[in-house]
Amino acid sequence: MENTKSPELMEKIVSLCKRRGFIFQSSEIYGGINGFWDYGPYGTALKRAVEKCWWNEMVEKRDNVDGLDSTVICHPKIWKASGHLDKFGDLMTDCRDCKARHRVDQMEDQSKCPACGSKNLTPPREFNLMMKTYVGPVSDEEHTAYLRAETCQPIFVDFHLVRVAARRKLPFGIAQVGKAFRNEINPRNFIFRSREFSQMEMEFFCFEEDSMKWYEYWKNERVRYYTEVLGFKEDEIKIHEHETLAHYAKAALDIEFKFPFGWGELEGVHHRGTWDMSRHQEFSGENLEYFDQENNRRITPTVVETSVGVDRTVLALLCHAYDEDTAATKKEGMDEDVRIVLRFPAKLAPVQVAVLPLSNKLSEPANKISTALKKYFRVEFDVTGSIGKRYRRQDEIGTPYCVTYDFKTEEDQSVTVRDRDTMAQDRVAIDKLKQYFQDKLDM
Repeated sequence: MENTKSPELMEKIVSLCKRRGFIFQSSEIYGGINGFWDYGPYGTALKRAVEKCWWNEMVEKRDNVDGLDSTVICHPKIWKASGHLDKFGDLMTDCRDCKARHRVDQMEDQSKCPACGSKNLTPPREFNLMMKTYVGPVSDEEHTAYLRAETCQPIFVDFHLVRVAARRKLPFGIAQVGKAFRNEINPRNFIFRSREFSQMEMEFFCFEEDSMKWYEYWKNERVRYYTEVLGFKEDEIKIHEHETLAHYAKAALDIEFKFPFGWGELEGVHHRGTWDMSRHQEFSGENLEYFDQENNRRITPTVVETSVGVDRTVLALLCHAYDEDTAATKKEGMDEDVRIVLRFPAKLAPVQVAVLPLSNKLSEPANKISTALKKYFRVEFDVTGSIGKRYRRQDEIGTPYCVTYDFKTEEDQSVTVRDRDTMAQDRVAIDKLKQYFQDKLDM
């Protein structure tokens, strides 16, 4: 078994994602649109499993975090208060010769075009990343609005509404999963940096005197999530402490993953202080202070944030899971030199159980098993092709268990269960399958 970490790994993953229906270029029949990606059947299942896993860890298992689902378009003053309209941008430069556009901070030599080598560049200029739109029948400045650049700002704005409705006292958190948009100059590395993406964010509101304790708590919780829940290896993730902080922050760090193209940020844990709440109080004119009854005082809540990209998590899982197994082909008598397999954690796999009748003649009774198991697991019924080719297809989409309904099943009322990782085969009674997979899938 060899875990491929070569420079060509990204190309292999992109190819596999298209071939097996994980992720496609958006609007491909029209030539595609850079920085936008569509999730196919298996990609959608994987993405939803990631979101559900995060939600379970951050909200459902806790008694001090509530959920929110806010709109993609907010009042434009929100982005003025947050600073996005004034300071949310990158420096860019254009090559006058080849017409390529580049982010200055990504150029190895800022005097030379990375595409053609020309030094005939425009002076660097600020490029705001907010995506502009219009609300109402008239497209003018009075009706200008913006697609949200991050999901956290509506959480700050709805703080009091959530607190009152949920009858919360500090400390508590508000979490949400949703789309965000950034007009990136140079989208790159597949779904790592896109113009439309999904975020999973939690803002934890607390007292200033306890804030660093909560910062350390959430830092440790989020690292534990990647190692214990997602199963990443210790050498696949690292913590990057920020040396340069925003003026309002006490601490900030990134949890990074070792992608084939290098280390990249998966999640940020930030001590945001009282800056966000103070700014929205100032720009809205509403009192957003919290009354601390125990100490008879009014305070502006301090915020500790955890923010992770859904798409980046999906990409990290794909990179972590991708494997090329050369020994396995001989074990099952296949002709292929290499078995490509995605070793997803079973609870996140797009298909958790595949039911495979050995012959078309066995489809009807095998399909009954598939229908019964679908009540509890993500199940696929696969009858096309030889059993060996179906095994390989399920390996490529990361299915941890295959159930083969064969000609002996009618006699012993049992099926053969094949394990993706060990390739071991167990004979299991049909009426024991539900419990068997619940134990295996930790459900």
